[in-house]
Amino acid sequence: MTTENEICCPKFDPTPWQDQKVSWTEKLFIKETMTQIMHMPIPGVFGKTVVKMSNKIEEAGAKTDDKDFLMLCHDLSPWKNEMYICVTKEVPGVENAKISGTFLTKVFDGPYKNVPKWIKEMEGYVEGKGKKIKDFYFYYTTCPKCAKKYGHNYVVVFAQI
Repeated sequence: MTTENEICCPKFDPTPWQDQKVSWTEKLFIKETMTQIMHMPIPGVFGKTVVKMSNKIEEAGAKTDDKDFLMLCHDLSPWKNEMYICVTKEVPGVENAKISGTFLTKVFDGPYKNVPKWIKEMEGYVEGKGKKIKDFYFYYTTCPKCAKKYGHNYVVVFAQI
């Protein structure tokens, strides 16, 4: 738990993620599935899931450096979401997952309610590159409290092509 003045999330630099092409071959993550309602996390579930996953990563000594940290969310349906946190090695007692593929990225700044607008903008960006989108992943770079303190709520949209 953080106090009102603490910052728990590192400051995010959007520059390395803006308009990039990223290719992964079996990039290692741990994965949890969460229930959601109409694409919105149930209050408290998102944070509890992050804490649970982070504790398992710490226990296993599998934490990445802050500069390499990556937490992706992948909607399976309006009712179910997968969360992936990048790790340096397999973590016992949780589901380990590997993601492979090529992604185009764009950084957005604003409230979660803007996600549908960002998806449309991302679709136009990817189509402009002559590619087709297979799937979307979202990197929510800071918790709501830190986003407020920093004055930015950056979200990196990964469009798998």
